[in-house]
Amino acid sequence: MAERYLIALGSNQRHVRYGKPEAVLRAALARLDRKGVKLEAVSRIIASRPLGPSLRCYANAAVIVKSRLEPNELLHRLHNIEYKFGRRRRGAPWRARVLDLDIILWTGGPWSSGHITVPHVSFRTRRFVLQPACAIAGDWRDPVTGLHLRHLLARLTRPAPVPIALLREGP
Repeated sequence: MAERYLIALGSNQRHVRYGKPEAVLRAALARLDRKGVKLEAVSRIIASRPLGPSLRCYANAAVIVKSRLEPNELLHRLHNIEYKFGRRRRGAPWRARVLDLDIILWTGGPWSSGHITVPHVSFRTRRFVLQPACAIAGDWRDPVTGLHLRHLLARLTRPAPVPIALLREGP
């Protein structure tokens, strides 16, 4: 049976063939939409600030794909695409990269093996994942919290409440 996957895409380095990060994401989508994986929906590309030591801004997007592949098989395919775009998995995490492809959710529920955990362990705290994901899958539920993606984004982006003690203090 074919499952649907939500995949996050990111890039913050130019590629010698494809050019700037936005074009890298478009080229990666074309590579992803091949035998055994069918694109169903693609978000628009957004810009975001980097996490960690990288100084370059990212281009981010999300895509829904349909596939009969198990999560570890799809992850292997995503890693192959990253490798073909020049990604090497060594050194410090969160450094600049030509391409990053992550499985965020799938319709099969929670999944864990030696190389992958679905849902992605950090997606709930990452606006650059939730914002494009909500554009194409806002009604998808996180199987761990039971919340829709749009609710997770709202929680992440709502203004912090003002402590009551500060409201009571006068001039």
